[in-house]
Amino acid sequence: MSRLPAPALLVTAAALLGAQSPFAFRQLDEARLELSENGRPLYVYNFGMILKAGFPESLRRSTYLHPVWTPGGVLLTDDFNPDHAHHRGISWMWPVVKVGGRTYDLWTIVGIHQKFVRWIRRQTLPDEAVLCVENGWFIGGRKVVDEQVEIRAARTEGNLRRLDFSLRFEASAEPVEIAGTPDQNKGFGGFCMRFAPRDGGRRATVIRTDRGVAREDGILAVHRWAQVEGRFQGRLAGGRIEDDPSSPGYPNGWLMRHGFGFLNVSYPGLKTVRLERGRPLLLKYRVTLFDGESPPK
Repeated sequence: MSRLPAPALLVTAAALLGAQSPFAFRQLDEARLELSENGRPLYVYNFGMILKAGFPESLRRSTYLHPVWTPGGVLLTDDFNPDHAHHRGISWMWPVVKVGGRTYDLWTIVGIHQKFVRWIRRQTLPDEAVLCVENGWFIGGRKVVDEQVEIRAARTEGNLRRLDFSLRFEASAEPVEIAGTPDQNKGFGGFCMRFAPRDGGRRATVIRTDRGVAREDGILAVHRWAQVEGRFQGRLAGGRIEDDPSSPGYPNGWLMRHGFGFLNVSYPGLKTVRLERGRPLLLKYRVTLFDGESPPK
């Protein structure tokens, strides 16, 4: 009996692991990549430039997750909602981006865009799926920030599904400054999630945090985590964002909105952070999607 050489054995083992994974990536078209688990869609990563019919060309955008589903198939995210058409699923962007003495707005997409550059890794394993992407922030055809995104989707446990995000930002050449909005000292900007409409709207929406139920909206309210709960498409569900202790500024302030269903870890808030070549900014977050009652914490 012939024996496979060691490298071939490694390749065969890796192939078997991939075959046993419940996860699968599938490119839907020239702009969207879907991840599924056991044949059910988990999220869509929009790597191409997306524009919904009826909206202006200025709102075309990419590099975000939408749709995103709970394990039970409840759609949790929203995109191109007329009340804040620039909100986009699970995303990361800043309203103040300063380059070469000029200010641009990645939040409402004024003068600067996040764009896909290349795939780094798409891997399906028995217990998780890993997507790693290189993007860039572009002013016209000039890239000013290198962005690397890693999303790890853990295997579903009961009614819970967890996504871990690692975001890396580095100036491509000259320094770039980012900050939250100075408008009314709100300071929002950074990692955020726009939720799908809840049955009953604001009155039927619960925002829960590490300090209990938030009765009012929050602006730079300091929390370790926050979540939105409600009935989506007739079913009780929700989503939680956790700020990782390794992220700068932890615990950070948050923007929390009951009305349109929005959570944002507002880093760096009203401060300014300077991105430089060779000194990357690293941010980490966990998103937990759940069906039914809120998970314990």
